[in-house]
Amino acid sequence: MNNIICIAGPTASGKTALAVELAKELNGEVVSCDSMQVYKRMDIGTAKPTAEEMQGIPHHMLDVAEAWEDFSVSRYCAQAAPIVDDIIARGRTAIIAGGTGLYMDSLIRGNAFAPFPSTGVREALEKRAEAEGTQSLLSELAQIDPESAGRLHPSDRKRIIRALEVYRETGITITEHNRRTREIPPKYRPIWLGLDFSDRAALYRRIDRRVEIMLEAGLLEEIRSLLESGIPESCTAMQAIGYKEFLPVLRGERALCDAAAEVRQSSRRYAKRQLTWFRRNQAIHWIVREEDGIPDEIIRQARQILQEFDN
Repeated sequence: MNNIICIAGPTASGKTALAVELAKELNGEVVSCDSMQVYKRMDIGTAKPTAEEMQGIPHHMLDVAEAWEDFSVSRYCAQAAPIVDDIIARGRTAIIAGGTGLYMDSLIRGNAFAPFPSTGVREALEKRAEAEGTQSLLSELAQIDPESAGRLHPSDRKRIIRALEVYRETGITITEHNRRTREIPPKYRPIWLGLDFSDRAALYRRIDRRVEIMLEAGLLEEIRSLLESGIPESCTAMQAIGYKEFLPVLRGERALCDAAAEVRQSSRRYAKRQLTWFRRNQAIHWIVREEDGIPDEIIRQARQILQEFDN
């Protein structure tokens, strides 16, 4: 049996439940691949698995960052790869489960990320962005790396600055850096499983219900507690779907029902983007499921796929 399994799919598709079931059968441990579940004290809005849902299975890469920090794909890989290696070294199965496609792909490839030096280059670019606006920086990037600039919107300040920083520090454009990275053989060769629904409306109903459950579980209180502890509204974590929409509600500037409706709609759009990302991966074996639970049929299909690789 392959000792690494990736379980991918859109939000609310049942990835965690399937990962736990397979971990119980395969002496496995789960490595979360979710860019928001890394944050401490952000449990309800990120649908972080509870102790009951984990069913005693070890889960990694949860609660590894403070809510005020800017987490990144490079930091995720730096922390997650040694965990995966350790699970395998102990003779267990690493089950990487989540919906953040960039994180999952980068971890599996073993991406060598461009350096993050403390030379003042980024700080200088940040000051320029404040003084001149990002359009000026984007125009400069277009002269250096037109391919990268063509993919970026002027509002994408973080990536514009990052692309200029990489070039100034290395003399190589970020487009060329990414091309070289793709040519490196992947670090891991997992079995890929993907979860999707035969009826897209079924996925949307699960998303809608999840928003209701989050509110019933105390999502507003969780957000209020984060703000009262000093977490700024502007930080990356608080701009996540399910958090930013409710900030005006807590300020008394928006109706709860309107904010909840926006979360449902934004979550549906996010699910579509996730599916678009994962469908580019030809290695994924898709399990098309129905709406309710994690039925025996899903487990049966997963077992069958895994057994084919074991023969």
